[in-house]
Amino acid sequence: MKLISAHIEDLRALYVRNLRKALDMEQSITKALPDVIEKTSDRDLANALRNHLDETRGHVEKMKALLMHNADDQSGETCKAIGSLTTEASDTIKDVTNPQVRDIALIGVAQQVEHHEIAVYGTLRRWSEILGQSDDAATLKSIESDEVNADRLLSEIARKVNSLAQAA
Repeated sequence: MKLISAHIEDLRALYVRNLRKALDMEQSITKALPDVIEKTSDRDLANALRNHLDETRGHVEKMKALLMHNADDQSGETCKAIGSLTTEASDTIKDVTNPQVRDIALIGVAQQVEHHEIAVYGTLRRWSEILGQSDDAATLKSIESDEVNADRLLSEIARKVNSLAQAA
């Protein structure tokens, strides 16, 4: 139950609130990815996740800059969706003992995260365009493209990992 109302009265306030959630999302992913990387057995998957972790750290900095430009501070607001997805990843790590099956499951969770990020950044980009924030829109489009590329790479790795598990 929410105790304090956010009083969102216009698109600008909604935009800033969701920039804050996007910052929290990226920070949460940055915290969760090292555990996921440690528990993967597929080298390509581990490398892709390591590279995406570096990219995600850059996204954190970009989100902080957007918040400084739009809200004069860098405070985040809890993204409940990413909290659930990172919990799912933690549960998967604990529950799935077969390394190949765990890789398959972690790819699935990682793709769910990417799909959420793609939706968030696509929405924020569109709102920034409506608000006339063309520099914000360019930054958000860049992050969205990174997420789309990460999802594509995960799909390629999934085809390999799934076929290896099927052959076993």
